[in-house]
Amino acid sequence: EIQSQLLPDYCPIIHGIDLAAHCRPALQLGGDYYDFMCLKTNISEKRKEKAKWALVIGDVMGKGIPAGLLMTMLRGMLRAEVLTGLPPDRILHDLNQLAINDLDQSHRFVTLFYSDYDPRTKKLRYSNAAHNPPLLWKHSEQKILKLDTEGLVLGLQKDAQYCCGEIKLSSKDLILFYTDGITDAFNATGERFEEDRLINTLAKLCRNSYSSQEILNKIFKKLDEFTGVNGHLQDDASIVVFQLK
Repeated sequence: EIQSQLLPDYCPIIHGIDLAAHCRPALQLGGDYYDFMCLKTNISEKRKEKAKWALVIGDVMGKGIPAGLLMTMLRGMLRAEVLTGLPPDRILHDLNQLAINDLDQSHRFVTLFYSDYDPRTKKLRYSNAAHNPPLLWKHSEQKILKLDTEGLVLGLQKDAQYCCGEIKLSSKDLILFYTDGITDAFNATGERFEEDRLINTLAKLCRNSYSSQEILNKIFKKLDEFTGVNGHLQDDASIVVFQLK
């Protein structure tokens, strides 16, 4: 019940974006988290489509009930911070200071990638607290780049500083947000799925005209083929596919 309330029930409608997301927990309750938050409140659903949106993905160290409860706490803190409209690096800085005492007492850390997107300018700003860097497919160049900035995990150092990156997106560009449950999955021989395999899989899919949901489904299918019939995930695995139309 906690896990189902933690993650969005559905993807929001953002102008010019095809969005898909899914989390596959390793246990009944996990520490993976993704969210979509409109930075404007008290406006109509139609106006929200063209407003600025925050997109976030994170992972609490460990899994099970403690990880799930900590991520629930962080979700509440983050949702309050988002409404300040501050740049991504400031959001992570403030979130770290708010949460560090609770995280320190639990002996857990959190990786988190925070970004905001403006449909009117097609600009994405982002900041990373040591999470797996999202993969950006640049359609015009037919290649994949990593979206990353320097930054410590949340809960490690009170005065940790974070950096802000910015990129202007174009038609048919795509961003894959994911957690390490994808790349850390392993097969019967102990071989890991790893980032390179994910990059190669994504590049092949992006060269076709698949929807975001189709790309998400095909990545999980590839993961299932890799781990095998009796394979199971050692960690929660989450994917968000963000594609410009």
